[in-house]
Amino acid sequence: MTEAAGREQAPGTAGDGRASDALGDERALAALGFELAKLGSACVSFSGGVDSSLVLAAATEALGRANVVAFTAVSPTYLPEELDVARRVAGDLGVAHVVCETHEFDDDSFTSNPRDRCYWCKRELVAEMSRVAGEAGCDALVDGANLDDLGDHRPGMRAAGEAGVLHPLLDAGIGKAQVRRLARRLGLSTWDAPQQACLASRIPYGRRITEHKLAVVAAAEAELRALGFRECRVRHHDAIARVEVGVADLERAAGADREQIVRRLKALGFTYVTLDLAGFRSGSMNEAPEAAGNAPQAVVGDAPAPLMDETHERRGRAAGTG
Repeated sequence: MTEAAGREQAPGTAGDGRASDALGDERALAALGFELAKLGSACVSFSGGVDSSLVLAAATEALGRANVVAFTAVSPTYLPEELDVARRVAGDLGVAHVVCETHEFDDDSFTSNPRDRCYWCKRELVAEMSRVAGEAGCDALVDGANLDDLGDHRPGMRAAGEAGVLHPLLDAGIGKAQVRRLARRLGLSTWDAPQQACLASRIPYGRRITEHKLAVVAAAEAELRALGFRECRVRHHDAIARVEVGVADLERAAGADREQIVRRLKALGFTYVTLDLAGFRSGSMNEAPEAAGNAPQAVVGDAPAPLMDETHERRGRAAGTG
């Protein structure tokens, strides 16, 4: 045996990445528990996703079941199966679970879909959460925001801040990859769950949000998952469905499963089905220039917007464009 092969390395040193992760995870979990233990009692904004599942489990450990309430909002902006998962995880942890319907569709500031749409939705959610927390006697409101959430456009964080919602994952310095490792370490079934987001995020800014559009998006994404695309989005550009799948799945989506995808999404009412070659990424609607995102409404209700008006179409044909 060579000297290099026989030399022991201290845990956490270079060359021992897994040990380093384990040590870092242990410290992060301790830091998370410390942040939560200071609260006395907590109402956790709980979607059933991996981030809020970790916070709920850590809060239960730090504060005791009797001092934790899980709060889950339901509305047409969420997938029905998300509530099923939330109920199962809360039940497994043995904590009180309150489910409340929110009414963001009553607010034109939300349905008109400005770039700060998430602010108005989150404001409605935290208002309900505050009410539930008050009735339950909880000392603090907490959510599952993590370090990775700081790198995107998230006006909902402003609404949470105004309501005094705490972010223990942020305070403990925990990002998404570590969230998944910690959730797995705690035995949470959601540790490898695909990322979920409000269905309204599939509608381009400036296009009115309707329950019908969100139902179509939910059905379209269910079709993709049935075909085995685990991480996917269907962006609703009126008559056009812009499909995002993981980069590793692009070849299959454009090849073996192309006809099935087109047939299934056209059956839901889309005229055109396109594949985004950039692949799946969260918040892709934020890539649009702000002026374009705030353009005047081009649709009324659920009617598809024409790609061009008849005058421009005739001009294009006369000029030989197409």
